Amino acid sequence: MDRDNISNNNDATIRILLVDDQPIIAEGIRRMLAGEKDMRLSYVEDPALAIEKAVEIDATIILQDLVMPDADGMTLLRFYKANHETRDIPVIVLSSKDEATTKSEAFSYGASDYLVKLPDQIELIARIRSHAKNYIMQKERDSAFFALRQLKKQLEASNKKLQELSTKDGLTGISNRRHFDETLDENLSDAKDNNSAVSLILMDIDYFKGFNDTYGHQLGDDCLIEVASLLSRACLNPQDLAARYGGEEFVALLSGTTEKDALKVAHRFSKMLSAAAIKHEVSDVSPHVTVSMGIATYDTATPYSAKELIEAADKALYKAKDTGRNKEVLASTLTED
Repeated sequence: MDRDNISNNNDATIRILLVDDQPIIAEGIRRMLAGEKDMRLSYVEDPALAIEKAVEIDATIILQDLVMPDADGMTLLRFYKANHETRDIPVIVLSSKDEATTKSEAFSYGASDYLVKLPDQIELIARIRSHAKNYIMQKERDSAFFALRQLKKQLEASNKKLQELSTKDGLTGISNRRHFDETLDENLSDAKDNNSAVSLILMDIDYFKGFNDTYGHQLGDDCLIEVASLLSRACLNPQDLAARYGGEEFVALLSGTTEKDALKVAHRFSKMLSAAAIKHEVSDVSPHVTVSMGIATYDTATPYSAKELIEAADKALYKAKDTGRNKEVLASTLTED
């Protein structure tokens, strides 16, 4: 038998599930609670339906008989605790047994309270309200904690996204100038501590103004995006950083990389750019997009500061542009005037 007097499930309603094989007990409990407008009683005679019914009605309290012909009430208490949807619902045992050992056993299996049936009406209502209040407060605390935890995760994800956006160039998607400057300082500090090298390849797209004037700014942006992508792919080591330095200028920051190996990266990028064959009919050096590159290296022989390293790469880049473009020039090959 399954009788359900629930009208709706809201947080102000105390939803009580009675599990008892005796309909007469159920009727007695129903009469005791009839005057309590915020209480709704559901009843199952078959203990096998207890957990399913408790979940269905979102029970606030379970009133549980201990002695039933088709089930052991102690075992059912254990089942409540083993089910994640019912484990926190307070269970008030209603039993004809008043022995201390039975009460102790019931509490050890997870009972929240123990009453000898039929209990006094005032006491039953008071016990139900007390346990219901604690259960609802605990659910509210758990809900608030869960919401706070979710909010924290969302905030962390948003902050991570903002952090990523703050380091990226808005057009090309590779690192921006600010991120490059910060990373360069870190790399030079590590190189000094570890007695290793750091190389820069500073580059400029040849005759890019003419490209923009001829093909328009949309294709100009597409060109910048393609060059950035190729440069990023040419930087093979995980610690390498490809960045947009400004306008049509790009930079590759190569941590732990000697001048010789930096030149290999520059050659690899040049080949990739040549293979891409981005049309540039107004270039004076090639029918396709090319770049001029200046390469400078920090090591024990040239212990540059960040500013000095950039200046050395910039001078080498200027030399590449001044001597025909579409080439790489090493800062170490330049002589002081």
